[in-house]
Amino acid sequence: MEAAKDRIVSQAPEREPDRQRFFMDRCRELLRIKEQELGRKLTFNDQTFGCQMNFKDSEKLNGILEEIGYVHTDTEQADFVYYNTCTVRENANIRVYGRLGTLKTYKKKNKDMIIAMCGCMMQEEEEAERVKKSFTFVDIVFGTHNIFKLAELLYECLSRKQRVFDIWDKTDLIIEDLPSDRKFSFKAGVNIMFGCNNFCSYCIVPYVRGRERSRKPEDIVAEVEKLAAEGVVEVMLLGQNVNSYGKTLERPVSFARLLTMVEQVEGIERIRFMTSHPKDLSDELIGVMARSEKICRHIHLPVQSGSSRLLKRMNRHYTKEQYLELVDKLRSAMPDLSITTDIIVGFPGETEEDFQETMDVVRKAGYDSAFTFIYSKRSGTPAARMEDQVPEDIVHDRFDRLLEVVGETARQKNAALEGTTGLVLAESIDEKDPSMITGRLSNNNVVHFTADRSVIGKIVPVILEEARGFYYIGRLSEDGI
Repeated sequence: MEAAKDRIVSQAPEREPDRQRFFMDRCRELLRIKEQELGRKLTFNDQTFGCQMNFKDSEKLNGILEEIGYVHTDTEQADFVYYNTCTVRENANIRVYGRLGTLKTYKKKNKDMIIAMCGCMMQEEEEAERVKKSFTFVDIVFGTHNIFKLAELLYECLSRKQRVFDIWDKTDLIIEDLPSDRKFSFKAGVNIMFGCNNFCSYCIVPYVRGRERSRKPEDIVAEVEKLAAEGVVEVMLLGQNVNSYGKTLERPVSFARLLTMVEQVEGIERIRFMTSHPKDLSDELIGVMARSEKICRHIHLPVQSGSSRLLKRMNRHYTKEQYLELVDKLRSAMPDLSITTDIIVGFPGETEEDFQETMDVVRKAGYDSAFTFIYSKRSGTPAARMEDQVPEDIVHDRFDRLLEVVGETARQKNAALEGTTGLVLAESIDEKDPSMITGRLSNNNVVHFTADRSVIGKIVPVILEEARGFYYIGRLSEDGI
């Protein structure tokens, strides 16, 4: 039997993604046998933590599992469950370990249940080793670089009845031509690059996602064209730092140039992107955005701190003054632009004066919203070795004060659109009120409005009747815009 399995593996093509399609076929055969034995279809459940990149990876994993024959279920009491993990902050790791115990209970009831863990957390050697030794009921472990190998890893687990660990330190492979299960039929994320070269002193991402590598622009455009043919009207171009797109290509292409290429795809009505690093945001990009009728009026521009001293310690490569100058450029070119940001409170060495510099940036930049974080020490990063950690009580006091200012600034910005009519991409039925639809404006603000479900997937005019902090309540306009 073992020889037969080895023979099958030896027959697999070397070239990707043909190799993975081969293993999808083999897994499908094994599942069919199991289905006949159980008299039912086998199910899978996905749990994704972290950023847009992780959710995009999970779409690929789900597509592969469905191609193999698994049926999605909302319960973790499934035949196959995977956790796609994040490790940007320590509490993300804690959440994952806290939930694994429940899966162990489920597995005792279903001896054939397969549990997999992947993503950024598994790229950390100590975390992968902890899973290997302490969570022996986890069957498959892989990282960020070989997401595409799920079918092959699953075949090994199913055929050999043994645990599989396959974590790569790095890769230059970009394998995108595999099944993908999108959450929405009318909007989609598109990977344009992977990894990061910035090495901010607090950030673990370059260590778990690897160095920057960009996809060829013609491959990206081809994927967008395919999506448009399938009815997608909005695409989100994804990368850890999209502004540095194209630098690793044999023939470098700027991100601004890529945007103009994507903009020419017929059927695509909206283009979003994230995330932008301030140090790489060019005048060329600002010009392309200002002239475009498709690029959304929103940019996520993480500042992290308003203190030039701390920004240097963070290895961010810009000063407070340079950041505010960039914001002024963006606002001058696009007065209706929504700017959101990330802010860290309590970075090692942060004084009250440093914190006040951050508060000053928040007031001057006039953010539409901000993601605020308490500094989380990530082992392996330079910041984790800094001795002047800020006391917890001081950090929480500053965090609360920052939230108050961010909230007030956002309320003022959003109130300015109250009573106007805006174009909204209707995305789903409102979770709290089934009589309403939830969607987003071009500036990325959420709108809950009265309409029937027939508008979902369409860009429709909505009267923004009431601004409520970070979102609007509205109604469908019958007069257009």
